[in-house]
This record gives sequence, structure tokens and C-alpha cells, in this order.
Amino acid sequence: MRRVSKRVSPWFLVLLAVTVGGGALTVIGTPQALISGRSVLLTAGVVLLVLGGWAVSLCLHEFGHAAVAYRGGDLSVRDKGYLTLDIRRYTDVGLSFVLPIVFLLLGGIPLPGGAVWINHGAIRSRAMRSLVSFAGPATNIVIGALLAAAVALVPMPIGLAIGLSCLALIQVLAFVLNILPVPGLDGFGVLEPYLSLPARQLAARVRPWAPIVLFLLIIGVPGVSQLFFEIGGAIYSAVGGDYSLAAQGYSQLLFWR
Repeated sequence: MRRVSKRVSPWFLVLLAVTVGGGALTVIGTPQALISGRSVLLTAGVVLLVLGGWAVSLCLHEFGHAAVAYRGGDLSVRDKGYLTLDIRRYTDVGLSFVLPIVFLLLGGIPLPGGAVWINHGAIRSRAMRSLVSFAGPATNIVIGALLAAAVALVPMPIGLAIGLSCLALIQVLAFVLNILPVPGLDGFGVLEPYLSLPARQLAARVRPWAPIVLFLLIIGVPGVSQLFFEIGGAIYSAVGGDYSLAAQGYSQLLFWR
């Protein structure tokens, strides 16, 4: 049982294969795009690269939470399969996988997807419980920085560069969204161990609704959406990302607009 619980899930490898396949299509489609200004292969490649890469990052985000929790004393995450990178383990597939992909396609918003159930009582200290919450967003910002560095330092076709840049920006936006101190998001989880009992009880009552209100504000209120993307863009540039390449990738991802 323990050997199985530590094995990398084949589902995660499938998601990796989809991501790599999308990257290959961007390379194949780049010459046609340079000649004619558009390429179905390039667009399809960016869509597969970004969506596959986002699904991979969802797994890594939740794995980050689980791995830190395991180090902190919650051994139950191993037997729940959270350390296998299996996207099916991170709660409901529809809410954890399909819905975030739909939000990403409709508006480019990286909706937090999965969730892992942590036994906080088994974790040794408040600092470690705070670190468990921080591990997920930290994973996103690290992925974003690594992808931005790869685009900046490694020679590659322009099609692959715009796809990776778009995926990198999405990782940074996911970090910004998740780190907000809103009940139900990881940013609040970072602070929660240090709050008073009444504050935690109030947060528990609003937790189911607070993220929904936040997402509606970002999607429905132009000023809020603009501020969100401006903050994400500033952080993305700070970690070395090329915003113009990311914008081209977004235009390919949201090709119907």
C-alpha cells in the first residue's frame, strides 16, 4: 500500500504528454504562422500546451501542500494518494479539473482547482501549518519563474515561446489569486494559524462564499479585472517574463475572441 501511494500516477504522465505534444505542435506550426500570419497547428498547440501545463501545475500545487504537510507530521496524506500527483485524488474531477479549465478558456482566469484534506492537528507547529498553505502558491510562482527563464535563456521557435510565456503568466496570476487573504484561499490559510478563535470561526462561516464573490468581482467588474492583471503582469515582468509574448499566447489560447 505504501509503495503504491508513492508511485507517480500514470494520469499525471498523460497530462505531461499532452503538454509536450502541444509544445511540439507549436514548433510545427510556427513556420506557417510566420508565412501566412496564422496557423491552426500553432493555435491548437498553444491550447494543448497551456491547458495541459495548467493541469500539470494543478497537480504540482496540491502535491506541494501535501508534501509539506507530510514533512510536518500529517502522514495520512500518503495513504490518501496525495503524493502520487494523481489529479483524481484532489477532490472532485469536475470541480478540480474541468471547471478550472473552463474558466481558463472563457476568461483566462486561473481558478484554483483541487484541494487536499490536511489533518492540521497532526502538524507540529503553527509555522508549519502556515507553510503548508503557502506551499501551493509558492509552487505556482516557481513554475512561472522557471518557464519565464527558459523562454529568456533557451533559443526556441516563436510559437513555443509564446505558449510557454502564456503558461508562465498564468502561473503568476494563480499565485496572485491564491495568495490573497480571503477565506477559502491559500493566502488566508497562511494567516489562519495565528488568528484568534472568533476570527477563525467567522472565517469558517464565510469560507464557502468568499472565493465565489471574489471570482465574480474579477470576472464581472472591469476595474477589478484590470487591477488583477496589472498586478500579475508586474510580478511576471519582475521574474523575467516577456509580457508581449504572453499576450500573444493569450490571443492564441482565447482564439475565438
